[in-house]
Amino acid sequence: MLWDLDGPICRLFAGYSAVGIARQLVQQIDGFGMGSLLDEEERSATDPHVALLAVNRQRPDSDLIRELEEWLTQRELDAVPRAMPTPYADPLIRTWVSRGARFAITTNNSGRAAAAYIQSRGIADLFPHICGREQDLSLMKPNPHCLVQALKSMGTHDLSQALMLGDAPTDYEAAQRAGVPFLGYARNERKLEALLAVGVKPEFIVGSLEQVLDVVRRQS
Repeated sequence: MLWDLDGPICRLFAGYSAVGIARQLVQQIDGFGMGSLLDEEERSATDPHVALLAVNRQRPDSDLIRELEEWLTQRELDAVPRAMPTPYADPLIRTWVSRGARFAITTNNSGRAAAAYIQSRGIADLFPHICGREQDLSLMKPNPHCLVQALKSMGTHDLSQALMLGDAPTDYEAAQRAGVPFLGYARNERKLEALLAVGVKPEFIVGSLEQVLDVVRRQS
């Protein structure tokens, strides 16, 4: 079972604005004298990954990218203490493990932030495999790299027995490319529309993890 972090497990930036971080990241890029690498849409994006990836496309494997990625990692770590658990995520995780499921986190966030969050919730032992953002940003989802790495670590060969739980089009696209079944989590209409737009069928989208928990609890 492969979990995205920000969305299905928690709202990482619930108490630490992702919009504010995105703006600060643009300021960091400007401070390095590299503001010309961003167009207006990238500068105004509310997701910090947009500006980061825009710079990476033009300056891959550079000291600039390494500094910006580490800066973003620190902001994600700062967000962990105020992150909000996704409703029903913790009981679902514990119940599913008790039914024999094995878990990994596959996220575009820092693996260090993912590890810090699950440690704070007392569920670190349930996620022995964490595949997060690497310095090579071209490997971020929708690239299936982190999913493939997680499956290898878990020793999973029958992909029909795997499942990716995510809330973003990039999660679905990565699962498709990896050959892994996908379950979408859409906590609001915006998330639902985004998943439907990339081809996720409505019957494979849940609006609450309580729906999944009910199914798992009925398993023998």
